[in-house]
Amino acid sequence: MSRTFNTYAAETGEVLDGEFTIASAADAAITVDKSEAAFSEFSKTPAETRANFLETIADEIEALGDKLIQRASAESGLPNGRFMGERGRTTGQLRGFASVVREGSWVEARNLPRACEPRGH
Repeated sequence: MSRTFNTYAAETGEVLDGEFTIASAADAAITVDKSEAAFSEFSKTPAETRANFLETIADEIEALGDKLIQRASAESGLPNGRFMGERGRTTGQLRGFASVVREGSWVEARNLPRACEPRGH
């Protein structure tokens, strides 16, 4: 039998829409196994595929629109503006990472040149 929980509005204590299932230890283990398999396959994909994946995540976050902002604010009691900033930061970082993945200089990086080593070491 699955156990579930709800979330509540921070300011009013009102139950918010949606019911969430509590994962069992077996469910978590299956998820870890599937994640490891997915990582193994995804790590073989070309840089363009990985970059597109990151950009798609950013697009999907933005596509949630104000619904995401309003829910986060209701659950936390923090102002909408806080989450608008967090959403912008997150999607900006995802797109920035996509740009770096596409550019590729990070591939096969090994050692810092001597001039780049931290002082005192």
